[in-house]
Amino acid sequence: MKKTMFALAAVLAVGAVQADTLKKIKDTATITLGARESSGALSYTLGDGKYAGFHTEMAQRIAADLQKQLALPKLDVKWQAVTSQNRIPLVQNGTVDLECGSTTNNLARQKDVAFAMTTYMEEVRIATRVNSGINSIKDLTGKTVATTTGTTSVQTLRKHERANNVDFKELYGKDHADSFLLLESGRADAFVMDGQILAGNISKSKNPADFRIVGEVLSVEPIACMLRKDDPAFKKAVDDSIKNMIKTGELAKIYDKWFMQPIPPTNTKVGLALSGATKDAWANPNDKPMEEFAKK
Repeated sequence: MKKTMFALAAVLAVGAVQADTLKKIKDTATITLGARESSGALSYTLGDGKYAGFHTEMAQRIAADLQKQLALPKLDVKWQAVTSQNRIPLVQNGTVDLECGSTTNNLARQKDVAFAMTTYMEEVRIATRVNSGINSIKDLTGKTVATTTGTTSVQTLRKHERANNVDFKELYGKDHADSFLLLESGRADAFVMDGQILAGNISKSKNPADFRIVGEVLSVEPIACMLRKDDPAFKKAVDDSIKNMIKTGELAKIYDKWFMQPIPPTNTKVGLALSGATKDAWANPNDKPMEEFAKK
């Protein structure tokens, strides 16, 4: 019995150490940021281990604020590519300290990880070819719909009230770029995903004019950075950094840079103006899951 209790205490102790992210960062002078490789203008790769986008630049600003708070003469910022499938495990096991990609804050995920305050309000939409004849959910009957493994978009589509009696085939890409390729190559008739991810992939495609975003808004979802659970000091430091960027207008400038101006590598514009929902999230900082917004 005593051995069991000692073993349990050891496990709890390890968990406590892992949850003290500020201490981990201070002791190692290193922070590992999780980024997505094809999440539209929120987070994407430029190759050679370089990442760009609204959330990746925001994460770098957060890291700089943490460096000041911890009085570190130098902070090594490391990047870790994450996917829809592995992002939560990599945060949980300590590989990633702060994941700033395109993750929806929902109740199911809150059982495994914590979320910083909402920094982007997303609308899930449908992308298709201009000549596909698809204009709304009802037009998906008999079609093949692509989405990304580990995301909730097709589940959201199926739950939509207008999806009753709409029968379609699902096709999964390993990441958002792969899912868009399914649409671009003609293997899928539509791609259901976050609107800005759709817009970002369309803007970087070979022929952007061949695609459009159509139909109803399937859901409005709060997007936020993920961190380990039960680490209030680290969460406060991250949230305080974000709040300061909002207060100074820096976050709005970063948004304009990545959504309204030409961005690399193709120097095309995504062209999504700051939405009223995102403005409201910034004006009223919160870490509410999407289920809370759905109640409105």
